[in-house]
Amino acid sequence: MNNRTALPSAAAALLLLAACAPPGAAGDDGRIAVAMMQPPRSGLSPHSDDAFKLSRWSTAETLVTLDGDGDPQPGLAEEWEEAEPGTWVFTLREGVVFHDGTDLTASAAANALTRAAEASPAPRILDGVEMEAEADDGAGTVTVTTGEPDPLVPQRLSSPQLAILAESAYEGGTVDPVGTGTGPFELVGTDGTSSATLDRFDEYWGEPAAAAGIDVDYVPDGTARAAALRTGEADIVEAIPVSQAGLLDQELITEVPMPRTNTLYLNAEDGPFSDPGLRAAAREAVDASALIDGVYEGRADAAEGLLGPAIPWASERPAREDAAEAEDPDGTRITLATFTDRAELPEVATVLEQQLTDAGFEVEQEVREYANIEEDALDGAFDAFILSRATVLDSGDPVAYMVSDFTCDGSFNIAQLCDERVDGLLEEAEAAPAGPGRREAVLEAEAAVLATDAAIPLLHERVVQGDAAGVRDSAKDPRERRLITAETRID
Repeated sequence: MNNRTALPSAAAALLLLAACAPPGAAGDDGRIAVAMMQPPRSGLSPHSDDAFKLSRWSTAETLVTLDGDGDPQPGLAEEWEEAEPGTWVFTLREGVVFHDGTDLTASAAANALTRAAEASPAPRILDGVEMEAEADDGAGTVTVTTGEPDPLVPQRLSSPQLAILAESAYEGGTVDPVGTGTGPFELVGTDGTSSATLDRFDEYWGEPAAAAGIDVDYVPDGTARAAALRTGEADIVEAIPVSQAGLLDQELITEVPMPRTNTLYLNAEDGPFSDPGLRAAAREAVDASALIDGVYEGRADAAEGLLGPAIPWASERPAREDAAEAEDPDGTRITLATFTDRAELPEVATVLEQQLTDAGFEVEQEVREYANIEEDALDGAFDAFILSRATVLDSGDPVAYMVSDFTCDGSFNIAQLCDERVDGLLEEAEAAPAGPGRREAVLEAEAAVLATDAAIPLLHERVVQGDAAGVRDSAKDPRERRLITAETRID
């Protein structure tokens, strides 16, 4: 055992950060030092959630990107069209070179997509989707075919889990992103779950990176990450805890709205909340401002619906539909559950317990680790469950989340909701092509869900990002796909 294991976790993590920081960290020599929250879980495989690290470092790129509204924009593909239902043709950008010196060809792009489609486990973005990719090198096109017509194919191909790597990345038993991406920064080395090093790639197809490179350290302890910003050990710091944000120079932090909603799910099938009047009583009992001001220290947004300010078009929602009138709870006993893995949720449960008690319910709390409570929550074992839920999944579209959580056959239907109108509206939204019509259909479905009172949105979370005083043009991305871009630099 080395001496660091005897230190408190925060101090140990900070010491590790300082020890690992190479010459040139924290802004010297044009390099950017980054403290990230989570170490890789799958060896930086693009087929896992580690893909988002590769995207945030601007080393791995996708055929398509997304704009602020979630609409597809050119990436490594300049244009695309739906040739027929279920078949899309993507025309590749010319002049793109992989970090290993090979050219981006249709064959290379199709190979990357095929490897993702055949991966086990499958990338989350392809869960339930059959996809094949075929190259036409002469035309510089990749044809993507899905088992069922899918209007979101371009959005799916924007997922970092479908990044296009050079064929050399797939030569071993695992996918190796070192030296095989196309972005403005080349991943040149990794040290397991400790660190990663990237250098500027001078043959990048777009504007060259302003920074000479990126030096990444993984610092899971939130207190240590905050300290790294305060002491200058890091230039950019991910996910500073709310408890630490108030202790920092406020000019160095930015609160980024997240497509994540804390929601109180009520069991609409069994127990007291199968009564719409009692669900309405719970809705009227909830005072989200007490949660935002008390638990989140003002660093969250009040929820007007399931979708929050990280989704700009959500503000165009129609007026809320009439819901049931509230009944007097008159001492009705309910179980209120949540989990410990997100530090704020047990405190949220305590505040909600008091609010519901004041309204006339008799509340019993149950709080466990998520791994030990998820199965019971999905089985409807609790009357009420507090969940922090991502509302925009990998495609940048909220329909998958809403179908999963609020339809009769939804795989994550904690509310046990089965409403014919909700199912019909979400079926229409699923079939709608991307664009204004689909967004309107989503908001109509949201209104129908809210009218059932089976889900009571509480607040929308924010993530706190720290940038040292000299950092310029780091990305503040609600989807957490971008952090360091070609424009990011230190003055």
